[in-house]
Amino acid sequence: MNDAMGMPQTAVVLGATSDIGRAVLRQLVAHRLRRVVLAGRDQARLQEAADELRALGVDQVATVTFDVTDAAGHAELAAKAAAELGQIDLVLLTAGVLGRQDRDETDPEATARVLTANTTGPAAALVAFAGVLRRQGHGRLVVLSSVAGMRVRRANFVYGASKAGLDGFAQGLADALHGSGASVLIVRPGFVATRMTAGLTPAPLATTAEAVAADVVRGLQKGAAVVWSPPPLRLVFGLLRLLPPSLWRQLPG
Repeated sequence: MNDAMGMPQTAVVLGATSDIGRAVLRQLVAHRLRRVVLAGRDQARLQEAADELRALGVDQVATVTFDVTDAAGHAELAAKAAAELGQIDLVLLTAGVLGRQDRDETDPEATARVLTANTTGPAAALVAFAGVLRRQGHGRLVVLSSVAGMRVRRANFVYGASKAGLDGFAQGLADALHGSGASVLIVRPGFVATRMTAGLTPAPLATTAEAVAADVVRGLQKGAAVVWSPPPLRLVFGLLRLLPPSLWRQLPG
């Protein structure tokens, strides 16, 4: 169960080798996070993340191989995680890919890979874990979306569309969970300096994984439904939505 301050004591991280996922966990440890299931594709990096958490004082850390595109295995993973932890206070979904726009917009299979990794696979995983949280009557699903999905830009429309789909699904799932005791927190970061964005030119208001993690923790403490990271992006994208299409399509990715 969450502690007296409403912070999670148990967590499952889907895409646990991501820089943002690991940063969130590090900050949650200071708020009494004690038992964790780490799920991801790279077993070596999962073990590295597990060792880090143990060194920080986490009592119980389990690792499991997880491919977000394998929807057939999501229900089994959710059941195993629930059995491992007893109660799941938090599910953090950070799995996804950035893709490469120059290839993804002309190669049908590449397009499908990005959409499966960022939209349909994560949506299926959310449904699997939402079922667990409904049954236990509490828990938070934290979904890593992106400002790229708020109004899809020409320069990165494959990635942006995939995040728009995930964001919309998460909003609908939040409504579906209303009154169940479970809830959803949607996180909308801008450009984040991570391994995934290495080599790319930072966008205005670029941030770090640690800063995003701090915004996530504040959102959990406040019981927020949506977190923008950094917060000024909410106003920026509110204004950008007003741009006419002729100007919007010229914006860089």
